Amino acid sequence: MSARAAILGRIRGNLGRGDAGESAVEERLARRLAGPRPRRVELSHRDRVDLFVAMAEEADATVARVESLDEAPGAVAGYLAVRNLPARLVVAPDARLDGAPWEAASTLEVRRGAAAETDAVSVTPAFAGIAETGTVMAVSGKDTPTTLNFLPETHVVVLRECEIVGAYEDAWRLLRERASASGRAGAMPRTVNFITGPSRTADIAMTLYLGAHGPRRFHIVLVGDGDER
Repeated sequence: MSARAAILGRIRGNLGRGDAGESAVEERLARRLAGPRPRRVELSHRDRVDLFVAMAEEADATVARVESLDEAPGAVAGYLAVRNLPARLVVAPDARLDGAPWEAASTLEVRRGAAAETDAVSVTPAFAGIAETGTVMAVSGKDTPTTLNFLPETHVVVLRECEIVGAYEDAWRLLRERASASGRAGAMPRTVNFITGPSRTADIAMTLYLGAHGPRRFHIVLVGDGDER
């Protein structure tokens, strides 16, 4: 018996689980038993969306609600203008943002690609919104470079209401289902980021600072379910 097998055997014995082999462990992991869920996310879809907005705003994110993706560029331009922020954007080269008429917002200067240190504003899609805490789940990939989530001081996320789930477990389940549907069951993105409001820290003299490890501003453009694209 190897040292590893002996150690795991002692752990199983102390837990009173008998001589379960690796196959039993793998079977249990494959079942992915559901854990406890907070009651506040057991809501209708409409109430879940409202909870997401309330929790996001409580975490100092700002939210603009629009009826369709066509309105997203105007909402982004309006947000930047009101706050006197640069109108030069770096936008994720993701197909979910291709349908937005960025050229219709004449004040915006748009570049598609990864973010550089000189970029002040980024716009990205999200994999999911999580109503439990008003959190956005972002996954890395060739169309969603992680630099867009961290380098610019202002991060704008375009999120569809249909992408909002109740709890963190729901978002992970969707990610596993996407991997399985692509024929890569069990494969995860290189990076999964959970973003709740702007970056902050209170480590320095117990004073709250925004933008310590990422964007100082986090804005969500929430697209209504009426947009079917």
